[in-house]
Parts: sequence; structure tokens; C-alpha cells
Amino acid sequence: MTIETATETRSQRLKAATRDSHGALDKRIMAGDIFASRGQFARFVRVQYRFHRDIDALYDSPGLDALLPDLEGRRRLPQISRDLVDLEQALPTAAAAPLQPDLPLPVALGWLYVAEGSNLGGTILYKMAAKLGLDAGFGARHLAAHPDGAARHWREFTAALDSVVLSAGQEQQVIDAADAAFRSVHGHVEEEFA
Repeated sequence: MTIETATETRSQRLKAATRDSHGALDKRIMAGDIFASRGQFARFVRVQYRFHRDIDALYDSPGLDALLPDLEGRRRLPQISRDLVDLEQALPTAAAAPLQPDLPLPVALGWLYVAEGSNLGGTILYKMAAKLGLDAGFGARHLAAHPDGAARHWREFTAALDSVVLSAGQEQQVIDAADAAFRSVHGHVEEEFA
């Protein structure tokens, strides 16, 4: 059980509140043995594509753009699409309607928190993908760190996320949305690795 203190930031509370769903997702992905071959890795990239296709419209939101630094530069769907082409994969078809850019702010923030967190974690996966001959120029460009560094890019995002003024009810909406995002990715993993 996490004891919440007044000094905890929103991003810290999100991390604590989604620890179980995030941990279960990480374990499921690694159980897919994604670095056993390029084919297995391609399944993981297809999961990434499905998730980022679901959230891509959020990067077009003027309201979010005003609150979050370099929102357009954080969009990863184009890189993921190119990685799938490199890996000779067809783009997965949509199973459900993607999120719309006019989502309530707390919901959008929760989904973007998960997307940005995966970018930070992607730097570890990027190093492992190198063993398959994949890199920022071929097959793993979506995992490559931001030119300013993954940690700095994450800190800029969380600083902006933490500074958005929300009510107590909206705080819970952010947590619920982040948890829903993790569950959504888990569903995509099940589709690709079933």
C-alpha cells in the first residue's frame, strides 16, 4: 500500500497507482521472447503500432499542445510504421476506433503518460534490439532515445504533466485513464502473441 504525501507529484502518484498493471504488461511482453528473432520483435512492434495508432490523434490537440512541451515531436507512429516496413510487416488493421483529440483533459493526460513512459523504457529495449541488427536507421527507430536524451525528455514531460491544475476527481480520472492505457496495450499484446 502506498502512503500518499503532499510532496508526491502527479507523475509519482501515477507510477505508484499503475505499478501492478505496468508490471503485468512488462512481464507479458518479455514472456513473448521479443528478442529471440526479428519475427518475434516484429510482433512487439505491431503492438506498439496498435497502441500509438489508438492515441495518435491526441498529438493534434491544440489544448494538449499548449500544456505539454514538443507534443508533435513526441509522436512516434510514423517511426513505428517505418520500422514495420523495415521488418516486412503489414500495418495491423484497427480493431476499435482510435481515441479522439477532444478527450477530457485528465483522460488524455493518462494515456499520454503511458506513451511517454514507454518511450523512456524503450531505451533499454533499443540496446537489446541491437543484437538483432536493428537500430535508429532500421527496424528500431521508434525505440531510439530523443536527441536531448531520454531522461531529460521524460523529465520535461513529467514537469509539464505535474504542473497542470486538476481537481481531486480529475486526478482520479488521470489514474484511471493510465490504467486503461496499460490494459489496452496488454490487450494488443494478447492479440499479437496469442
